[in-house]
Amino acid sequence: MSLHTYTEGAADDGLPLVLLHGFPLDHRMWDEVARLFPAGRAVHAVDLPGTPGHATDLPEPALEASADVVAEALRGAGVERAVVAGLSMGGYVALALVERHPELVAALALVDTKSTADAPEARANRLRIAAEAERSGSVDPVRPMASSLLGESTVSSQPEVADQVAAWIDQQEPAGIAWSQRAMAARPDRSEVLRAFDGPVVVVVGDEDTVTPVEAAEHLVATSVQARLVVVQRAGHLSSVEQPAAVAAALADLAQAADATSQDG
Repeated sequence: MSLHTYTEGAADDGLPLVLLHGFPLDHRMWDEVARLFPAGRAVHAVDLPGTPGHATDLPEPALEASADVVAEALRGAGVERAVVAGLSMGGYVALALVERHPELVAALALVDTKSTADAPEARANRLRIAAEAERSGSVDPVRPMASSLLGESTVSSQPEVADQVAAWIDQQEPAGIAWSQRAMAARPDRSEVLRAFDGPVVVVVGDEDTVTPVEAAEHLVATSVQARLVVVQRAGHLSSVEQPAAVAAALADLAQAADATSQDG
């Protein structure tokens, strides 16, 4: 099952929150955010194609396919409209979801991510890592990400976080690693999709994120009609794992704004 429900919600509890994970991880990277999120609405996470249990019989690598999986999972759970939060690759999928299934997305949280396509050298590096994962039949090519995704403050003061991320990476499937890298390499620039989205938006970024730094977050804010920027202190690219309380608070504010907008509409 690709949909994981942290909290069940009632019809009058407000819009559900849907969490989309980054690479090379799965829904568990949202566990602490979900635990710290204020009670009173449904909270779901989706395991995207390529994650353990979802790394066989994969379609051609494309984040559009991931967005369709999210849409199918939500509709299967009776979710017709939601607040969607995506970190890194999950942010790319969230924008693809807005493009392909706009009726599902009431509000958008873009966390440590960007709307632009890969530069040629980044695309080539993804394809190289995909080939290495397949050739080696292991996750060795992405193991260094256990530390490189984290901010310096986390690495120095929370070594257990790096250990946890390393354990999650070790549990991924090499075929899934390869698929996700190729899917991300093929993604287009979706800045215009974000520009056209008229719901509430929050852009969250760790102040120590070196993968999609604060400048990338500022580009998202400048592109969006009504985005709010939240810079998370002492966090790198995995802000939801490094500083989950701050990310949960930002998502709670967004969900309240989405409820108010939905009621006004």
